[in-house]
Amino acid sequence: MGKLTAKTTEKLAKEGTAGLTGDGEGLYLKVSAGGTGASWVFRYKIDSKSRYMGLGKYPETSLSEAREKAADARKLSKSGTDPLAVRDSEREAKRLQQQAELAKATPFKMIAASYIAAHRSGWKNAKHAQQWENTLATYAEPIIGHLPASEITTAHVLEILQPIWAEKNETANRLRNRIELVLDAAKARGLRDGENPARWRGHLDKLLPKRSKLRSIAHHNALPWPELPAFMADLAQHDELTYKAMRLTILTACRTSEILGATWAEIDQGKRMWTIPAARMKAQKEHRIPLSEAALEVLASLPRIKSSPYLFPGARQGKHLSNMAMLMGLRRMGREDLTMHGFRSTFRDWAAEQTNYPREVCEMALAHKVADGTEAAYWRGDALEKRRALMADWAVFCTSKK
Repeated sequence: MGKLTAKTTEKLAKEGTAGLTGDGEGLYLKVSAGGTGASWVFRYKIDSKSRYMGLGKYPETSLSEAREKAADARKLSKSGTDPLAVRDSEREAKRLQQQAELAKATPFKMIAASYIAAHRSGWKNAKHAQQWENTLATYAEPIIGHLPASEITTAHVLEILQPIWAEKNETANRLRNRIELVLDAAKARGLRDGENPARWRGHLDKLLPKRSKLRSIAHHNALPWPELPAFMADLAQHDELTYKAMRLTILTACRTSEILGATWAEIDQGKRMWTIPAARMKAQKEHRIPLSEAALEVLASLPRIKSSPYLFPGARQGKHLSNMAMLMGLRRMGREDLTMHGFRSTFRDWAAEQTNYPREVCEMALAHKVADGTEAAYWRGDALEKRRALMADWAVFCTSKK
């Protein structure tokens, strides 16, 4: 039995006389100076050094509770283990557990924002990051934005994808991939366990129709190829920089971003060649474009501005024409039914229906990947001379009479 009782403990605390009163076996009631309160202290030795361990305030911790805590600490100290170190370790483990639980409660929206921020500098341009933010905000966040990654299921992913899988399959597939990457990142950070519910192979491919099985849907309105010469003749009536950019886009079958970002340093007029560096290409591979006579004529008509490296400089110094410039040009021509990207389809349809050029040559002209695996070994070059003839024929067709 200890020396203290519940009554003597209460009396000592009320009197407020500063000092230590022993209960026995290292347990003390400590009354602080100035009557600021009382608490329990356990005194023990580790490596012949005295140490003091607080066991809680009185009366929140009663005499019986203090004795139990002291008994546990005494067992540890007698075995050579420092009870303070054990308590600190337990507190740290609890803190880390609470921190992990708090992290697991982080909503998908915040995890996605963190993923975009971490990868933004590695993406080709700011537009790519903007596309990530826009698609996730539009389609994913209304359904899973508030949910922790650990709570997101296949049912949630299907709820997001099914409404747009057939009608907007390209967007839906990119969205699925982005959700998968964010959830993979969440797993790497310990925010979720188990399989990724947005994984395609062996999972969603069993629940959604494959892209190849979907009915073909036109994503970019294209001009039928027989109507192109008339359109080019109308386009030639406009002398503004935007319309020249549109003409060069069609004559080279390039993407609008490749045209707008084109610099004079990429053009070799002597060799009649435009070389787009890999960093500006969608496939991250250098693309050489043989320039037809009509394309060279467009280049010759462009102003050379010393303060700008671009073929098509914008109003702001150091910037090229806006991404919307050519689309607005179509609208001013009353052709809201078309997109500039659609002219790549026009070129491909013309090449397939009106020429005998191999499929691979036509695909290379569009900077598309033409083969995989073993077949790719036979297409190490870029069929430049065949493409030079193809682009010359294309230019002749584009500039022929209506």
